[in-house]
Amino acid sequence: MKATAKDLRFHSKEILESVSRGEEVVITYRGKAHAKIIPVDMPQIRNLKNDLFGIWKDYDSVEEVDRYIRNIRKGRDHVD
Repeated sequence: MKATAKDLRFHSKEILESVSRGEEVVITYRGKAHAKIIPVDMPQIRNLKNDLFGIWKDYDSVEEVDRYIRNIRKGRDHVD
């Protein structure tokens, strides 16, 4: 997740809630990354599983997921 320095100032509670769920938050200032807020090493966070992570691992035909997705999306932008 990314947040600006202004977000950190005015929405710190929401940012800390995200961190407590195990997310890392990158703080940007004038468009550049300046800091990262990461959760403290908490065993209950480390054991969380998200079903969306690794969904491509069983697809042997797809070696590079990024290239595969780019090729699928390529057809959307092409206008005859």
